[in-house]
Amino acid sequence: MLNNAYCSDKYQYTMGKSFYDNGMKDQTAIFNLFYRKAPENNNWAVVSGVDEVLEMIANLGNMDPGFFEKFLPGEEYAEFRGYLSSMRFTGNVYAMREGEIVFPNQPIIIVEGPLIEAQVLETPMLCIMNHQMAVATKASRVCRATDRPVSEFGSRRAHGPWAATYGAKAAIIAGCKSTSNILTGAMFDYGSTGTMAHSYVTSFGCSVEGEHKAFDTYIKTHKNEPLILLIDTYDTLRCGILNAMRAYRENGIGDGYAAGYGIRLDSGDLAYLSAECRRILDENGFKDCKIFATNSLDEYLITDLERQGACIDSYGVGDAIATSKAAPCFGNVYKLVQIDGQAVLKRSEDKIKLINPGFQITYRLTKTDPAKGEIYKADVTCLRGDSLSMQIEAGEQFTICDEYDRYKSKTFNAGEYVAKALQQKVIENGVRCAPVHTLAEKKAYYDNTLMHFSPSERRLINPHYYKVDISDDLYNLKMTIIDRLVNEINSFSNL
Repeated sequence: MLNNAYCSDKYQYTMGKSFYDNGMKDQTAIFNLFYRKAPENNNWAVVSGVDEVLEMIANLGNMDPGFFEKFLPGEEYAEFRGYLSSMRFTGNVYAMREGEIVFPNQPIIIVEGPLIEAQVLETPMLCIMNHQMAVATKASRVCRATDRPVSEFGSRRAHGPWAATYGAKAAIIAGCKSTSNILTGAMFDYGSTGTMAHSYVTSFGCSVEGEHKAFDTYIKTHKNEPLILLIDTYDTLRCGILNAMRAYRENGIGDGYAAGYGIRLDSGDLAYLSAECRRILDENGFKDCKIFATNSLDEYLITDLERQGACIDSYGVGDAIATSKAAPCFGNVYKLVQIDGQAVLKRSEDKIKLINPGFQITYRLTKTDPAKGEIYKADVTCLRGDSLSMQIEAGEQFTICDEYDRYKSKTFNAGEYVAKALQQKVIENGVRCAPVHTLAEKKAYYDNTLMHFSPSERRLINPHYYKVDISDDLYNLKMTIIDRLVNEINSFSNL
């Protein structure tokens, strides 16, 4: 089996050799995993992949020295290879829950531990989180385009079996009702769904009567199960819908069928065809027959179908979700923010790449609206134990300011808000301490979290931006480091 703890870049280990030889390997480092900008001008992203990260961390150190010799050859690496073969992660990890909604620059995962142990986690951790968060965030967008159920069935378009399996998991967390992937269903005890392919219909002979026989056989072999017949193999309106009704009627399937029944459209003008099929079904007494639509759908096409009044009861979405087709590369990064108690940052030539230094914690602030219930009002990231963090923990009055416009501020009065820390300890001294949540529980957590944001913050186009700030102490620490660096750079000379 592939040990994904070593799905890594060589430079993690060349740096590690320098740390090892220079006596730095046991310095206490803190790394943050976060992203800078959500894809497709989204307001936020959806967390998925944390459980797989914890499994990956547990696998560190499970390889013999011979494995490391394949990419770190030579006698000069012999001692280091021996160290790596038994090096386990011994530090702490803090993380957001899977299904959490996260905003730019907030730490999704915080790793605190010996420098070399924390450093080598970077690549496999980003590999896991970037894939699953790309899929989860896209699935969230697709599912927010409609009030009707969305099923994920993009395994055949996914970038490999691992991506198909865990991508389906991410899609379910972020709103999809079901997946076609049987491995995902089995691994996460969630079940899987499926209908039929065009090859099933044509296997009964390329004829109108063959289509009827295909439907009749399918119904007979799947009695007491949900039934969906694919009706566009030859002609949706002139034979497909007619053969479906005929087969249903001959087998006693109608509006009293407890397991549910329907038809599937996979081509053509879905708005027109669904309306016509709905009319034909209703006129023939099949009023509870559901219409399931597929065919390269995404959130934009679904929105347009709904605008046109399409008579579609549920959607199946494949590659748009499975590959996060419009934005396939998610932008999580993994940056050192503190070493042996000293805050550090990456300044960079690009303003967007400037990071927040220090050991951080993010609070989500909730107020109760008499008409709307509990509403999320703001997130603020603090240095752990700084003055604002202590005020929030004590339930005191405080004011937060916009990092980029210090004249924009919001005051929270004592007794009028509830604060929740978004990062919780999930590994302590190398041992997992996080509770295990089922896939259904992760999905329910996301669904509940989403509903506490306002409709304007949930919309797909030009969403209202939710207030996300940092504490004054964090802001001042960052600016102090930057000012010191700028002064050093301005006075630097290599002569």
